[in-house]
Amino acid sequence: MNINVQRWIDRWVGIPLCAAASLANAITSPFRPSGVADKAPRAIVIILLSEMGSLVLAHDMFTRLKTRYPDAQLHALLFGKNREILDLMQVVRPEHVHTVDDKSLSGLLSSLWKAIKELRQAHVDVAIDCELFSRISSLLSFASGASVRVGFHRHTQEGLYRGSHINRPVPYNPYHHISAQFLTLARAIDSTAVPRSKLPVMLTGKPPPHVQLDPALKPDIERRLAQDFPAIAGKPLVLVYPGGGILPIRAWPLASYTTLCEGLVADGYAVAVIGLKDDRALAQQLVANVNRAFPASSGSAAIDLTGYTRSIAELLALFHVARLLVTNDGGPGQFAALTPIWTLMLFGPETPGLYAPLTPRCHSFYSQYPCSPCLTAYNHRSSYCDGDNQCLKVIAPATVLAKARECLQQDQAVAA
Repeated sequence: MNINVQRWIDRWVGIPLCAAASLANAITSPFRPSGVADKAPRAIVIILLSEMGSLVLAHDMFTRLKTRYPDAQLHALLFGKNREILDLMQVVRPEHVHTVDDKSLSGLLSSLWKAIKELRQAHVDVAIDCELFSRISSLLSFASGASVRVGFHRHTQEGLYRGSHINRPVPYNPYHHISAQFLTLARAIDSTAVPRSKLPVMLTGKPPPHVQLDPALKPDIERRLAQDFPAIAGKPLVLVYPGGGILPIRAWPLASYTTLCEGLVADGYAVAVIGLKDDRALAQQLVANVNRAFPASSGSAAIDLTGYTRSIAELLALFHVARLLVTNDGGPGQFAALTPIWTLMLFGPETPGLYAPLTPRCHSFYSQYPCSPCLTAYNHRSSYCDGDNQCLKVIAPATVLAKARECLQQDQAVAA
């Protein structure tokens, strides 16, 4: 479904349903157990529906839960399109992953009903809602049957109402990296402090482990590239992701990507544009711009790989083949943290202070404009910007190119 339709449903359907759930909770809570703070939970569900990249940033939280509650079944509830990255991370057993279909309203409703039944049959007693003030996720935590429901709380913020049925409320803190906030949600399960996040500081920010791919994937990608794009044979490969996904305002300008790619091609690198099939028109324009700047004798130094990888696993295999990824803020930059590739990530409407990948092999660019970040938990990631994203436009291609050369030289020195 269109993101604006999802927002409309979340607001106009979600608010009255949250009010109803809160009333039901207030009426029935005196007759139900107050929670499981005095005993280990049997089953825990993590609700992280919408963001594939956030699943990578939640790795510390999954690890904490498995260590703290080794006998508890760990479940996950997410959109079906995001499942593959969770399976690759191997933090939840496949049979305990429950998916929701968001392609249509009928698919959404039927898959929600199925997921709720599965969670109730699993006797889930703890639900951790990792969404930032989404009403559907808070309703799912209530519908799961969990007696302990952890989630972000608005405190005195207006306009973020999603009921009072979250009984382990954790104040959202926009000054802490989201991975640390996910970890706080996990620690709030048995916290007795007020607020629940009044806890000793724990060291966070550990890079997630690299995923183990099928050994055949990398050579298969190399073979396909050699067969389909012989002009780049022998050249080290750099990947760029110029698309903004469902939030185009996060995209660095096409002209800036063109200048960057021209510099890389002049240095002897091949450049491949990655993305989904919907990004193909933008990718073809970028490829044409770059190849037009070089004589035919140099061959097609820029190629279009949008829609080329058939799965997230194949995309990660491509990351193993390439030397560097330059990307807008989005999923590919987070996935890269699961591989050895160097990454340059461009932030503007959102901030690396909250969403930078947890890997020392990533450098984030951020202009710190006074109006940035404009996509926040407080506005449901609906920017007030007129579309002229100066916060990204002021990031100079020459600066990014210099950093790209530095990373590539380090990589070359290690390989030597």
